[in-house]
Amino acid sequence: MMDWSDTHCRVFHRMLSRRARLYTEMVTTGAVIHGNRERLLSFDASEHPVALQLGGSNPRDLAESARIGEGFGYDEINLNVGCPSDRVKDGRFGACLMAEPQLVAECVAAMKQAVKIPVTVKCRIGIDDQDPEVALDVLSRAVIAAGSDALVVHARKAWLNGLSPKENRDIPPLDYDRVYRLKAALSDVPVVINGGIATIADAKQHLTHVDGAMLGRAAYHEPWRLLSVDPELFGESAPHATMHDAIEALMPYIERQLSLGTRLHSITRHLVGAFHGVPGARGFRRYLAEVCTKPGAGTDSLREALRIVGQRTDASIAA
Repeated sequence: MMDWSDTHCRVFHRMLSRRARLYTEMVTTGAVIHGNRERLLSFDASEHPVALQLGGSNPRDLAESARIGEGFGYDEINLNVGCPSDRVKDGRFGACLMAEPQLVAECVAAMKQAVKIPVTVKCRIGIDDQDPEVALDVLSRAVIAAGSDALVVHARKAWLNGLSPKENRDIPPLDYDRVYRLKAALSDVPVVINGGIATIADAKQHLTHVDGAMLGRAAYHEPWRLLSVDPELFGESAPHATMHDAIEALMPYIERQLSLGTRLHSITRHLVGAFHGVPGARGFRRYLAEVCTKPGAGTDSLREALRIVGQRTDASIAA
């Protein structure tokens, strides 16, 4: 979700569910320690509960980055041991660390000593020629012994040699049963499943086996699905009845951001899939692309885009 789940995206998604836990895009320890922390780590108070996802492999740097993240007010620190991009492999973080479970455990232990908030690990079921039955078990037990409060498992292998990052999201087969078996073996540890979960109904089915379900691309490309999270999974009403209402509720945030110099497109780029399957959705997307990208565009432009879409735009219609 790098370059996707920034603070503007997360504020928008929070308008759709009060209960879903939001995760930042992965931020490297080098960026946290040496970069512009305000730009990288600041977030809106409405985003809670929100987790900071870190990338790194140096226990001391991860401990310092976790401490900084806690100071910014994050609710959880998540160590990414699942991202398969060339950039993370070259930097010795992400999925390549599945080959070094003891190092990952040392990283977790250092972060646990540095902060009071939960520390979690996001991983794959294995990489390259690893046997997932062995690799996932070894990594999981190592990080749990080091203090990890939960595991988020993408139910695919990552092939670091031979597949691109994009191909690694689709080509390796999903093995949900492997994650279910992990949960059965670790009954006292929260296990969250990730990978290929396209609908809230899918998530609901997974929750009969594990403690949580993570949506990535489905939540981003079709955010209207999140309107069903609170009613379907928590038995509570959604924050807003329709996507129109949710975007209207986002307007004060947009106004504040515009006053700080943020361009409207930096926010509306996350709304492209808001009305998937609804009459007028294509016109809405076109208006976002042609008008809301212009310098000086404001909330009046977004409201004009909303007028293009039909009024009945709740999740049941989009489904």
